[in-house]
Amino acid sequence: MRRLAAIAEALLTPHGMDRYLELIHPMLVRREIRGVVTAVRRQTDDTVTLAIRPSRAWRGFTAGQYVRVSVDIDGVRRTRCYSPTCSQHRGGRDLELTIKADPQGLVSRHLHTQAAPGLVLGLSDPDGGFTLPDPRPRRILLISGGSGITPVLSMLRTLVDERHPGEITFLHYANSAGDVLYRRELTELAERHPGVRIVFAYTHEKKGSELHGFFSGRHLEHAAPWYAEAQTYLCGPPALMDSVRELYDTMGLSEQLHTEEFAPPPLRLDTTGATGRIRFAHSGKEIDNSGRPLLEQAEEAGLRPEHGCRMGICFSCTKVKTSGCVRDARSGELFPDDNQEIQLCISVPVGDVEINA
Repeated sequence: MRRLAAIAEALLTPHGMDRYLELIHPMLVRREIRGVVTAVRRQTDDTVTLAIRPSRAWRGFTAGQYVRVSVDIDGVRRTRCYSPTCSQHRGGRDLELTIKADPQGLVSRHLHTQAAPGLVLGLSDPDGGFTLPDPRPRRILLISGGSGITPVLSMLRTLVDERHPGEITFLHYANSAGDVLYRRELTELAERHPGVRIVFAYTHEKKGSELHGFFSGRHLEHAAPWYAEAQTYLCGPPALMDSVRELYDTMGLSEQLHTEEFAPPPLRLDTTGATGRIRFAHSGKEIDNSGRPLLEQAEEAGLRPEHGCRMGICFSCTKVKTSGCVRDARSGELFPDDNQEIQLCISVPVGDVEINA
């Protein structure tokens, strides 16, 4: 069967078998990963939870990783990164994603309002190093805030499926009880599993929470008095992340803290010495180099290149640099070679640059 498929693939070059199979049904593709939405629910006013059945090319994921999700909006394919919330041991069952609608987020707002059973999405192989070690630590502290709950909830569900014999504390921050995703399930998990403790901290109300206010050393002591002996996994808004990092730095525990970023780190830009011209070959547009990332300069020129995360993760803004040199705004690394793939969102021109866009 594999040999027949290989022969068919060769005969159908340059388009390949998938281009013909998707004309019959988009989920019939063999090499690309896609997923069909099988169920939709809304746990809070600004979130949507999707059950997605992946195509045959899906090989699973590791708890804490993210997946690039693509959807066509007004004829343009848009890509964003989301972390599965389900256990990595789901096998062939549906993948689960919970997405918060960002008021400025094109894709999240679209999925929040338009997602329905039958919608076919593009999926990538999973990526990211925010994962649990193997063997598992005996004591594990999970800290999350808001929609940052998604990767750490996947970790908790995975550990429960594995019948983890040690202690697990899940400390979650939200404005109020009504803003907590999976609140009922988390409570039931703690009731069924003696080694699991769930602690809710509400920043805007006191009713129904063990803790009130923002993260502090007192909160840490209350939730997991053994935190100094544990591995801690953190994901949430920048203010929470900064507070936890600062406290762990002070206590000399930074090596035990593992984090996932959902907000782009600040890019190191020096626009004062910018020189040269940027030419976008396909459109024919040419502009003076402002020293900003190429994605921003393309948008300022009136172009609409495909993009996603704006932080160098999703690779949806990758284009070929036909000539010139660019600098990675995160690392400072230079890319001087012609006909080289670069990411527009993190690449800053150094002198004259031509982009195949």
